[in-house]
Order: sequence, then C-alpha cells, then structure tokens
Amino acid sequence: MSDRLKLAGFGVALVVVFAAALGIGKLAAPDSAPDEPTPAGLADSAGGYTLTPIEAPGTPDTSGTLRFRITGPDGAAVTRFATRHDEKLHLIVVRSDGTGYRHVHPVMDTAGLWSIDWSWAEPGSYRVFADFAPEGAEELVLSRAVEVAGAVALQPLPPPATVARVDGYEVTLTGDLSTAGSELRFAVRRDGVPVTDLEPYLGAYAHLVALRAADLAYLHVHPEGEVGRTPPGPEVAFHAEAPSAGDYRLYLDFKHGGRVHTAEFTASVVEQASGDGHGHDHGTDSGSDSGEHGHG
Repeated sequence: MSDRLKLAGFGVALVVVFAAALGIGKLAAPDSAPDEPTPAGLADSAGGYTLTPIEAPGTPDTSGTLRFRITGPDGAAVTRFATRHDEKLHLIVVRSDGTGYRHVHPVMDTAGLWSIDWSWAEPGSYRVFADFAPEGAEELVLSRAVEVAGAVALQPLPPPATVARVDGYEVTLTGDLSTAGSELRFAVRRDGVPVTDLEPYLGAYAHLVALRAADLAYLHVHPEGEVGRTPPGPEVAFHAEAPSAGDYRLYLDFKHGGRVHTAEFTASVVEQASGDGHGHDHGTDSGSDSGEHGHG
C-alpha cells in the first residue's frame, strides 16, 4: 500500500502500514472530496477487491453475528488468502471517538463468508477494518462504517501522554511520532518490574495499530524479526514516520500471562522538515487505563 510508515527497530522491529435485531449496519462514506485520494484504509474497495456491506447487530447489548465477504475483480467471493501473522484476516474495530477498540479474527466458511460472534457495548458510529492479502495479490486494508443505534456519548480524545496503564501493567512510550521520522520505544512493566518474558502473539512480541484521530485513517504495525531471536521485552522499539501532522491514537497489543493486553496512547504530530531531529513534546505522563476495551 502507498501509505506505509517506515519502521526499523530496537528490540522488536516493526513496519507500519500507514486505519435493533440482527441486520445490516448503516454505512457511512469517507469524508474525502471527490478529487482527493481516500485516506489509508477508509475505502471499501481497492485494487479490484471489495469489502461487502457488514451484517451485525444494530443495537448495543444484542448478541448476534458479524458477517461480511471480500469480493474479487470478478465479483465473486474470495476464498484464498495468504496467512499473515498467523491469520488469514485481521479485523480491527473502533468507534469514531477512538474508543471500543477490538482486534479479532473471524473465521471463513468454504463460500468465502467471514463471521464472528458479536455484540456492541455502546451505541455510535464504528469503523470496521479488514486487513488481509488475497493469494497472489498485494496486502489491502478495506473498511466500512457501521451505525449502532442509541444515544451516543462520545468521549474526548485523551491528551498526549507517555504512560498508559492497563490490566496492572504500565507501558511507557519514549520518543515522539513525527512527519520527519523518529524512534519510538515502548517499555512494559508490571508492579514496577520490567517484563522480560513477553509471549508471542500473532508471530511477534507486539503489534501496533495507529489511527489518525480526525478521520480514523488506518496505520498498522507489522512486526519484523523472529520470535526466539528478538529479546522478549521489556522494550519494543521502532522508527516511525507519520504521513501528516495531527493527533493519532496508538493501540499496542502485547501478550503476557496468557492474555492479550492493549495499551493506548495519544500522540500529537507536528509537521517537520526532513532531518529535523527535534521531537514534539508528548505532554504529561498521566496514564490512561484502556482495560475496558476488548481485543482478540
């Protein structure tokens, strides 16, 4: 894809690809003007492939199934996908205000229908990203917006912070995301003790999804290095280059104690000339507890 962050690393190196009853969710179109390119991950079609309308429960606290297909250039459902990071398809779901993040893995039947048991915790407009690579084709991220009925109480974007707390873990972010490129490091601690035995999750010790707050443009970290050769903590580091200035919400998934945890950060990016090594101040070190958000 064209909007990729360049990542190289210390510890684990990562490459960013910088995103009523059971019924059909209402779909929202991206906000780009007709003559502007659609931001990364916000199109429902690209390269001849299409994410079909998403079938899911229409109200909160309603158990059901989320379903969709990926169709190919011939209009038929695609049934052959490359395995990437231990899965054929990664599904990322988040509400328009950046809350309710989930990273899950639906299953596909022989006819190409993907499905997963599903319910929504809160009403609102959600964007559902499908991250996949058909066999013999380039990696793609397609998405659609789904409306969940009810009175919506949007949450303000948390201020930039260098520490996030989740499930008893403290994750510290060092470095500043910028448009000129910069090194970012995540250090994981539990009860003040560095975690040096991170467990493999989807073929790596950590994964990162970043969404631009203004439009939820999608940026996904793909790990490099090999489990067993790369140190399993306490630090995960990489060099990242943001495509534009603005606020970003970062979701770091890591596995420890047999469970996947998600640490969330807000990063504020300022426009910088290439070669300017000065980072933007992240602000206070106040943490944000993201333990209520699900993940797969």
